[in-house]
Amino acid sequence: MGHPNGPLFLAKAITPMPALPSDDQDTSNADPHTQRQFSGLPDHLIAALCTLTALAHIYVAFVPALSELERNAAHFAAFGFLAALLHPMTPKRYASKAGLAFDLIFGAAVAISAIYLTFAENMIYDRGVKLITRDWIAIIICVLGAIELTRRLTGLVIPVLIILALSYVGFWGRYVPGVFSFPGLSWEAIAFRSVYGDDAMFGTIARISSTYVFLFIIFGAFLLRSGAGDFVVSLARAIAGRMVGGPGIVAVIASGLTGTISGSAVANTASTGVITIPLMKRAGFPAKFAGGVEAAASTGGQLMPPIMGAGAFVMASFTQISYEVIIATAALPALLYFLSVAFFVRIEAKRLNLPPMPDNGETLASAFRKGGASFLLPISLLIGLLMAGFTPSYAAVFGICTVVVASWLTQTPMGPRAIFEALVMGTKGMVMTAVLLCAVGLVVNVIATAGIGNTFSLMIASWAGGNLFIAIALIALASLILGMGLPVTAAYIVLATLSAPALAGLIADRFVIDALMAGTLGETGNALLLFAIPDQAALLGQPMSYDAASTIIRGLPFEIAAPLRDSVVPHDVMISAILSAHMIIFWLSQDSNVTPPVALAAFTAAAIAKAPAMATGFTSWKLAKGLYIIPLMIAFTPFLSGDWGEMLRIFGFGIFGVYGIAAALQGCMETPLNWPLRLCAGAAGAVCIWPLAIGFQTIAALAIILLFYISYKRGHDISQPP
Repeated sequence: MGHPNGPLFLAKAITPMPALPSDDQDTSNADPHTQRQFSGLPDHLIAALCTLTALAHIYVAFVPALSELERNAAHFAAFGFLAALLHPMTPKRYASKAGLAFDLIFGAAVAISAIYLTFAENMIYDRGVKLITRDWIAIIICVLGAIELTRRLTGLVIPVLIILALSYVGFWGRYVPGVFSFPGLSWEAIAFRSVYGDDAMFGTIARISSTYVFLFIIFGAFLLRSGAGDFVVSLARAIAGRMVGGPGIVAVIASGLTGTISGSAVANTASTGVITIPLMKRAGFPAKFAGGVEAAASTGGQLMPPIMGAGAFVMASFTQISYEVIIATAALPALLYFLSVAFFVRIEAKRLNLPPMPDNGETLASAFRKGGASFLLPISLLIGLLMAGFTPSYAAVFGICTVVVASWLTQTPMGPRAIFEALVMGTKGMVMTAVLLCAVGLVVNVIATAGIGNTFSLMIASWAGGNLFIAIALIALASLILGMGLPVTAAYIVLATLSAPALAGLIADRFVIDALMAGTLGETGNALLLFAIPDQAALLGQPMSYDAASTIIRGLPFEIAAPLRDSVVPHDVMISAILSAHMIIFWLSQDSNVTPPVALAAFTAAAIAKAPAMATGFTSWKLAKGLYIIPLMIAFTPFLSGDWGEMLRIFGFGIFGVYGIAAALQGCMETPLNWPLRLCAGAAGAVCIWPLAIGFQTIAALAIILLFYISYKRGHDISQPP
């Protein structure tokens, strides 16, 4: 990845480089020809605009020269203009000069309208929130621009959602019967709230995009440009290349480490898969399995701290829990997910009786010489600054500077040319995410305005009957359906807005049930329950069984359940419940990467592996079972909320649990398992991940160890000469 360093001449500094995909480009680049290609002076001008956009965001991160509205509107203006130029209206108009002229005018109109609205805010307030003709024109252009640009980048789902949402509060909501009926707002109020509302186009989600997300995307681009990507693959090969199933485990390790850079499933698959998938095929893995491993491992990149795509920043904003707390609690679940994929790889290698790969000469020392400093120093500094209390924006900017300095200690030092290319790469990789997050604000604003989120949460609680497992299953189904048309971050935003309150309430109910079982609800809690169960007043204040307590709590109406939680559940427990709910939804929103019929990470891997797309998709879906198992652990155990000793205990038993389940699904450990042993492995694995007494879990873990020993011994005996 190195280039000779020298003076930065604009015309010579630009070499064709692929844009760094962001976490929401999962659907934007399914066809690589949908991006308009420039050459000569236009390409140089685009690159210069990208560089100025990146430098402006870095400057504003340090110097608060703009208000939040001005910064967010300028963010949308810059990326709206770039999106219009880089992504033509229709694929047939790539080379059309008329099409380019239209997109240039269209992009400029969107950008100018967004900037105008920042200057018009005070004038609109001075008029008593009355819009005049030029205000209407600017708002309509911005909204239509968001709809059209997301159509170009993601397809029809998000534009249709925006149109349905805006028309719901303006027209047809009043005709909807039942709880979703909405009397409607005037179109003037809708137009104003769509731009200036807290959750609107230039509101909270746009703020996340214009600060944390873009800076971390640039940080990832600098890491990739510095050669850190080569180091990641080399390190993985040095660690696992000679193991049984080594090439597959290399893919898992490389994808996990690359996830700390990009946080993008498709980018992860494309960047590491071109190396790891051919390695796996040469080792003897079937093509569909090799692609499935890469897709499943790459999906974990968005779960791996510290970047975690855009989702972690959105989660921090939604929950008001600090970003550093979120990435700290996400570490063990993410590691457990990667272990689960690695177990599948080893088991499959044993099932196919594949020998270890020959020594490729890669060592830890040679891997670190290739770029260890440019990866480890910036990542370590980034985590250290976050733990020290610096904001993610400051930490990202310092991390970017550290990448450049650290690269001077490697074989690929970054000079002005490389820095310029990294800025261009990062900005192009942000186009999709920036436009998407601003546009999704239109939908979130309607959900908040009409109260749809609270209504939907009540419906989930009602359909689940107070059963947390059923609620998670319903959310998983909704996530899968949304994921067929929405990028994962958009799916998380919509699902979290709709269902997180209900899920958090059900998780917090565990504390209420424990208090009711112990007879320690307190006077306020008992008084509230008297309204709901006056005929069982004698039971209150007395110890009772779990079944009796859970039946009472699950049968409470919302009007009683909500204040009961407020009076009984401590603040820190409620915060943990909120974090657990959002983390569960965030994990479940990733399943669209690996679940047919829309499994873009799997389809990307299938193209590299030259394997059938659907077969690869179903394989990756099986290998990514951790996406469903670990959210259940988060819901039913204190995996995120316990002390470190408790979390490590859950993690330790979880290792045995996911191994037992993987062995049951694959029908093999060190040698093939018959059906009784498969059932035993699956049952023991389920006990290890379920919130049972530690004695039962210990017995289950010992059972898995015994099964492994029997399988190993049988394989060893078979391998001995007669």
